[in-house]
Amino acid sequence: MPWKDLRKGRFSNSGSIYFITFVVHERIKIFDDFCLASLFCRNISINELSNNSTWLSWILMPDHFHGLLQLGDEEKLSHVIRQLKSKTAVEINRTLNRRGQVWQHAYYDHCIRKEEDLLGICRYIVANPLRAQLVDEIGKYSFWDSKYL
Repeated sequence: MPWKDLRKGRFSNSGSIYFITFVVHERIKIFDDFCLASLFCRNISINELSNNSTWLSWILMPDHFHGLLQLGDEEKLSHVIRQLKSKTAVEINRTLNRRGQVWQHAYYDHCIRKEEDLLGICRYIVANPLRAQLVDEIGKYSFWDSKYL
């Protein structure tokens, strides 16, 4: 789908929850690198604090990201996503000692309606590594488990 089509009808509604997906440029699997994946994960917390928003559920895959974002009272959806993608791109390029595009320009968003199954969407996000056959069970590995840090 062309980038301009993804932007049609996009709006930000304070307090709303959005299902977000964005993809690494050319689908390069840069997050197979633990250091780069850790860098991205640290930036999720920074993004929440600086935007008064909450990532309710999220998963970082080798070449893309899925998340469930609840907007705070003041920030626009586009600002929150742009800030996360921009900050992580700068840090990734610095770490790799290179310049260039890290993320594809566009991102997918879907505002969750009240009647939609929020738990089902969270399960979809969390089960992404299982569907991609990166793990054989969900919950076996945790980023915050000290043996992986």
